[in-house]
Amino acid sequence: MLTRLFGSNPLKTPGDRRGDEVARRLYEGLVAQARDPRFYTGLGVPDSVDGRFELLALHSFLVFHRLRADRAATEDLAQRLFDIMAFHLDQSVRASGPGELGSAKRLRAMGEALMGRYRAYEAGMAAREPQALEEALRRNLFGTVPSPDPLQVAALAAYVRRSVAASAGQPITALQGGEVVFAEPCPPDAQTA
Repeated sequence: MLTRLFGSNPLKTPGDRRGDEVARRLYEGLVAQARDPRFYTGLGVPDSVDGRFELLALHSFLVFHRLRADRAATEDLAQRLFDIMAFHLDQSVRASGPGELGSAKRLRAMGEALMGRYRAYEAGMAAREPQALEEALRRNLFGTVPSPDPLQVAALAAYVRRSVAASAGQPITALQGGEVVFAEPCPPDAQTA
């Protein structure tokens, strides 16, 4: 069930600070997009805890990538978003397994995995070769799939590029208001030239 990874109510976080509502709306938007069944049915992302984590990582990367483009205006918002995301990951880890020590180790591993994904996707976007992003997606998003469909991997890379372009065209004020923009996830047979 998706709520196991994403939590049943991503909007409730203890210790709210002024301005956290915007970060919660951004988090809710990226979680909603990561839950879109088209990723699992048409694009081959594994419908598993790993697959859902990878989609959360990908969509949080897309939001942080956009926030970083206007760092001076969004630094506080990015930190608040990260804090809310970390809180919900912590809650998911604690709910899924025994022991405080084991939870702390798993949460640390998840944090390291997120940072690794962000670096890989950033490098894939910056590379001259379009295959670099596909390779980053193949290693991470499809990491548990023995032989991912190259057309699905390419379709997801195109989705990432379209999402980056869509969010780049979004006014920063909309993002600061909690609105997040993503492209439509399209299966390989629906891709346009």
